[in-house]
Amino acid sequence: MKLVRFGPKGQEKPGVIDADGKLRDLSSVVADITPEEVRLSKLAGLKATDVSALPVVEGDVRYGVPVNKIGKIIAVGLNYADHAAESNLPVPSEPIFFTKAVTSLTGPNDDVMKPRDATKMDWEVELGLIIGKTCRYVEEADALSHVAGYVLVNDISERAFQKERGTQWVKGKGCDTFCPTGPWLVTPEEIGDVHNLDMFLNVNGQRMQTGNTKTLIFNVAHCISYISRFITLQPGDLVITGTPPGVGEGKKPNAIYLNAGDTMHLGITGLGEQRQTVVPFSLEHQEIIG
Repeated sequence: MKLVRFGPKGQEKPGVIDADGKLRDLSSVVADITPEEVRLSKLAGLKATDVSALPVVEGDVRYGVPVNKIGKIIAVGLNYADHAAESNLPVPSEPIFFTKAVTSLTGPNDDVMKPRDATKMDWEVELGLIIGKTCRYVEEADALSHVAGYVLVNDISERAFQKERGTQWVKGKGCDTFCPTGPWLVTPEEIGDVHNLDMFLNVNGQRMQTGNTKTLIFNVAHCISYISRFITLQPGDLVITGTPPGVGEGKKPNAIYLNAGDTMHLGITGLGEQRQTVVPFSLEHQEIIG
């Protein structure tokens, strides 16, 4: 099942993508796609919906973040060996994780705002997952059974804020619009092997990142299990699992960073695609997190 939220910011409706790729309005079944609705016990009921009986939504629409009111975002860093190498950092012996502010969430095709004083703004295509069942000291063998579904995420980063303003990565990770998510929440049975998904990201039409989730250092189950030893994960929480090589700061001989007017196009097999344009800083730009 591919669950979506569509419509203007702050006015999104719940929807589902049918087998023919058509958007269907889910409003008659559920008021919104929320952490409560992606709880595995509730999600089972949504999966029983007769999608063919729902009205088709015609025309172009904006997609929002697939789950409204995500509780927290936990991101795993340096989770591809070749990305660690391009960052001139050792392969971690245990997962490195950090948080992104929920105010960084934005729709998959919304503009991305360059923060005030930003000089090293970067891109990162990532596999994300939405938790569907409370995770607290979850065993690795059982971890994937706690996943409601998978999402495409662009973990945008400001490297100067991240690495040159002290030791707290979150400074460069949590800016407004720095977490485009979606377009769809795809339930696990539609994905198949989550550890064999192709990934790509282009900037201004040029391929920057090419990867596959089979090269993760710590697989998805391990990441969930590990994080749950330190932080309880709850239904609706978003976990993102790292990026393959090809980020801007790793380009040789000179790093490449994003500027206003640049465009990004990224995707992961089965999870759809995103397109964003970088826009200048504006206090009014992100009035509604959607």
